[in-house]
Amino acid sequence: MNQLPHEGRTNPSSRASSQRLVKLVGVDKRFGGVQALDQAQFELDAGEIHGLLGENGAGKTTLARIIGGLTQPDRGSLEVRGQHVDIPNAAAGRSLGISMVHQHFSLVPRFTGYDNVRLFAASAWASPHQEARTFRQDLEARASDLGLDVALDVPVERLGVGDKQRIEILKALVDDPDILLLDEPTAVLTPQEVTGLFAVLRRLAESGTGIVLVAHKLDEVLSIADRVTVLRNGAWVFTKQANDLTPRRLAHAMVTGNPDPQDSDLNVETALGRTSNENSNETILSAEDLSAPPFDTGPGLQGASLSVKRGELVGIAGVEGNGQKELAFVLAGLLPPSGGRVTTSPSRVGYIPQDRNLDGLIPEFTLTQNVALALHNDPNFANGPLLLWDKVEAVTEQVIQELDVKALGPSVTARTLSGGNQQKVLTGRELLRSGDLLIAENPTRGLDIAAAAEVRSRIRTLVSQPNPPGVVLFSTDLDEILEMADRILVLVRGRLIP
Repeated sequence: MNQLPHEGRTNPSSRASSQRLVKLVGVDKRFGGVQALDQAQFELDAGEIHGLLGENGAGKTTLARIIGGLTQPDRGSLEVRGQHVDIPNAAAGRSLGISMVHQHFSLVPRFTGYDNVRLFAASAWASPHQEARTFRQDLEARASDLGLDVALDVPVERLGVGDKQRIEILKALVDDPDILLLDEPTAVLTPQEVTGLFAVLRRLAESGTGIVLVAHKLDEVLSIADRVTVLRNGAWVFTKQANDLTPRRLAHAMVTGNPDPQDSDLNVETALGRTSNENSNETILSAEDLSAPPFDTGPGLQGASLSVKRGELVGIAGVEGNGQKELAFVLAGLLPPSGGRVTTSPSRVGYIPQDRNLDGLIPEFTLTQNVALALHNDPNFANGPLLLWDKVEAVTEQVIQELDVKALGPSVTARTLSGGNQQKVLTGRELLRSGDLLIAENPTRGLDIAAAAEVRSRIRTLVSQPNPPGVVLFSTDLDEILEMADRILVLVRGRLIP
C-alpha cells in the first residue's frame, strides 16, 4: 500500500451517497499464533450504516481498527475514497475524517468528560495553547442535538459504564467525521438510549456519513443497518442487504460459517430449563435499608432492601445510573454501606463486574494468573501461603474449554484476547467461587448470540445444582431479566421497588 495522502478530509456538503468511502481486499492480520483476519474483505459507502457481525474473536474489532489506523494489517489493500492508503495511526485516520468509538473505553480516568472530549477534538483549539472560545457552548449544543445526556464536569473514574459510553460517542462525533466506526456502542445503553442513538445514526447517514456498526444484538443491527457483513474466524462469510436477512440466518452464518441455513440446522438460542430446588427456603442474603454514597452524579443507594434465597435468581432492572454499581459493590462485600445492615452475609461470593477491565481482569496477567485471583484463598488450590499452580492451570484450561474461549492456552495474557473472550474468562472464574452467592452485572455484555446463550445456560445450571448459590443479576437488557429471573426488582433513584 502507498503512503497516506496529506489531503484534507472531504467537505460534508459535497458527499455523494454513491461514493465508496472504504474498501478492504485480502486483508490478513496475525497476533502471535492467532489469525485475527484471513483474507478479509469489506466495503463502506457514503450514507450507509453497515453492520459488522461475527462471533467473539471473529476479527470484527481488528478490521475496524485497521480502518481507523489503530492496527496495521500484515497484508492486503485498503482504499479510502478510491485511493490506496496506509493509515499509520489514529491521528492520520482522523485527518481523513475517520473516527472510532471503542468497545474498551479510551478515556483518561482522572479527567472530566469535558476534558476528555477537548483533548481529542481538533475543533477545541484555536491554537496549540488556546482553547476555542465557543467550544464549550458548541459541545453542549452538539450533545443536545445528539440526545446524549453527558456528565461533562465529573471525573470519568467516577462515572458508570453508560456515562462513559456516551462520552466516547460524543468524543467521536464532535468533529463531524464522515467515516464513523462504532464498536459495541449499545452494549451498556438502555433500550430508550439505543433508540435515541439509532435516530442520531440515521440522521448522520442521511447527511452522507458512512457508519460501521460492530454489534452482537442481531435485532438491533437489522433494525438500523442497510447492509450486513458477517465474519467467522477472521474470514469473510457474506455481505448482504439487511432487508434480505433474519436474525436466525445471521446467527447461523456467525456460528457455522454457512451463509444458507436450513430451518433445522441451528438452535443457537436453546437454553437449559430451570428445575425446582429443594433448598429454596434458605435465605442466604438479607439486607435492610442499605445506603451508600454515589460513585458519580447518581443517587447512590437510598434505603434499598432485599433478600435472596438459595437457588433463587433475583433480577435487578432499571436505567443505568440509579444505584446499580453501588448496590452490586455492597452485596459483593467490596463497599461497606453507609447506612442499613446486612443481617445474613454469605462467605463464598462470586462477582462479575460491569467493567471487566477496571474491576475484573488484569490485562498484563496470564489467564492462569487471572483465574488465581479467585482461588488464592481456596484450600483446594493452596498449600499454606503457596498456590498450587498446576491445579490452577488445570482449572483455567477447563474454563477455556467449557466456555469456548478463543485463546492459545492458559499462559497467554488477558490483553491478547478479544473483549468477548475476556468476558468468558471472567465469567468462568467467578462461577468457580460463587458457592453461596453470585453477583452478576451485565454478564453477557459484549458476547455474541451463542456465547450469551451459553453464559445464561451456565448461570441457570448453577442455580439448579444441589446446594446451589443464589444469584443477583443486574442487566440493562430487559429481555434478559425477563428470561432469567425468578423474581424482579426495579432500582429507581437508589431504591428497590418490587
